Amino acid sequence: MALNVHQLHIFCTVAERGSFSSAAQALHMTQPAVTMQVQALEEHFGTKLLNRTTKKLELTEAGHWLLPQARRAVDLMRETDARMVRFAQDLKGRLHFAASLTIGEYVLPRLLGSFLKRHPGLSVSMKVMNTTEIIEAIQTHGLDFGLIEAPCETPGIHAEAVMDDELFLVAPAGHPFAARESVELAEVLEQPLILREVGSGTRQVVEEELVRHGADEGKLRVVSDFGSTAAIKSAVEAGLGLTVLSAWTFKHEAALGVLKAVRIRDVSFRRQFYAVRLPSALLPMPAAALFEQLRGLTHEPG
Repeated sequence: MALNVHQLHIFCTVAERGSFSSAAQALHMTQPAVTMQVQALEEHFGTKLLNRTTKKLELTEAGHWLLPQARRAVDLMRETDARMVRFAQDLKGRLHFAASLTIGEYVLPRLLGSFLKRHPGLSVSMKVMNTTEIIEAIQTHGLDFGLIEAPCETPGIHAEAVMDDELFLVAPAGHPFAARESVELAEVLEQPLILREVGSGTRQVVEEELVRHGADEGKLRVVSDFGSTAAIKSAVEAGLGLTVLSAWTFKHEAALGVLKAVRIRDVSFRRQFYAVRLPSALLPMPAAALFEQLRGLTHEPG
């Protein structure tokens, strides 16, 4: 049987996960199918790659040598997909993934029309969850990948930046800040704030940047937090406080003049959106095509 990258990918996953059952979950395969592919790889090389015991799975000397080579082959395949996707015109299938709220409700709806028009053979199934929920779903193998709004340092999760974004302080029309182009951070910290819920990427970016500029996280005047950007915008319009939101999320309200973007002097809420997956995940070409189109987007001030 000829050697193929799929078998090397399965071998890497088994080695990384430490068991056939865990690898099968990560690969969305049955355990016998995973075992059969590893056995086929061993037959190809004519040597044992794994020692199977009742307690654990260990790499043989040959397995230890093969693992970095296999990872290089899998990485090369990912890079090849990423480079070739710009030429793809006839992709087919259904793309399942999750996106955090800003991306799922405000960025992707503007993108998916042109994306699916370019690839009419594709369909999309997208769940909208916060960053923490997406990471947990990937870890439990319910998702192949997700798009999130904050850096991810969770062990066992690979994150790749796919586009830039910027957040702004947002004030309602009639607020003293709305007539100004910029304000001091000290002035902002005296104001009531309405933020996303704990666990969201937007909340993480806002708090980390404020703390980096000397703000005491425990003394922020957070009067409300919501799991919905629409609810936050409504509360700000009603005069309940200020917020910090992505430029993508309040274009309509800014055009109508009901919300105003205000810069905080010397404070920049710039961030990147990330695609997250298990390191062992070999994503389909439609996912690479989606990432390619995301990289062509830039944020626009509200």
